[in-house]
Amino acid sequence: MPVNETLSQYSDWSYTTSVVVYLLAMISFLVEQSFGKHGTRAAERSRARQLVGVGAGAGSDSGDTTSDVAEGTSTGRAPRTRTERIGRMGVALTILAAALHLAALVLRGLATSHVPWGNMYEYIMAITFVGVVTWLVLLRKYPLRHLSAFVLLPVVILMFVGGTMLYAVAAPLQPALQSYWLVIHVAAAAASSGVFLIPGVASILYLIRSAHDRDPVKFGRFAPKLPSADILDKVAYRTTVFAFPVFTFGILCGAVWAEAAWGRFWGWDPKETVAFVAWVVYAAYLHSRATAGWRGTRAAVINIVGFAVTVFNLFFVNLVSAGLHSYAGVG
Repeated sequence: MPVNETLSQYSDWSYTTSVVVYLLAMISFLVEQSFGKHGTRAAERSRARQLVGVGAGAGSDSGDTTSDVAEGTSTGRAPRTRTERIGRMGVALTILAAALHLAALVLRGLATSHVPWGNMYEYIMAITFVGVVTWLVLLRKYPLRHLSAFVLLPVVILMFVGGTMLYAVAAPLQPALQSYWLVIHVAAAAASSGVFLIPGVASILYLIRSAHDRDPVKFGRFAPKLPSADILDKVAYRTTVFAFPVFTFGILCGAVWAEAAWGRFWGWDPKETVAFVAWVVYAAYLHSRATAGWRGTRAAVINIVGFAVTVFNLFFVNLVSAGLHSYAGVG
């Protein structure tokens, strides 16, 4: 089918606008991270909101907390500081950018009449969207908002690289990709890769936080503003537990597609090999957590290695090595 150039142009505009809005959101989160009160004071404010919610404002036995509650009793909640409002604005901007991001994906798919992950530009667009949505879901459960800049930074970098160096003009699918397995196999790979972005970032921050806990002189005033090492470890573990079965499903679907397309389930193609290495690393991470009780630095290092292998598979294998998976769509 011919490409709808108008929808393709709208997709490109939505993509570019979403990157700009993500950048503005990242700046908002950096302001909150740099000038906001986290750690103990944040816990006190959270406790204050709970007390207000049960009508215990004046009865609190904590000095600072009672003061915060008293100030917020007229509105039914603890007062927000300026940095908190900036952080909440960052969340609103992230949601707006995610909506534009989704519009870019949908319009690209409508313009080309196929799922929008047929080349590296479209694939990066998909995995970064999954990563942002995963982070927004986590923000509903964990007090991690002020860390959003560290998640949006790789998202903005990936989208910038994808929209400049890896950009591909909207076009019909290559014959080798014209299969329903593109929807299943690549969708699973993109979804799991997008989710793996979160434990990768969380594990890096875990190492920083745990190093500071061992020696408070390290990392100056930055590390104390991070959540506790336990929360970061929990976020990394739970997101990996969610993504790993999806990743496994994607590899199995890829093997079935390979048998239909090339007459063999597995041929040690560079893409297949590195994907298998990533699978082994993540399996080792989950196995070590479940059996050896590795919940500290060693587990975080394994998780970071898995994320590094995933990034290597995305860029080096697609752009440098030669193999049957050479569908990057760039010259």
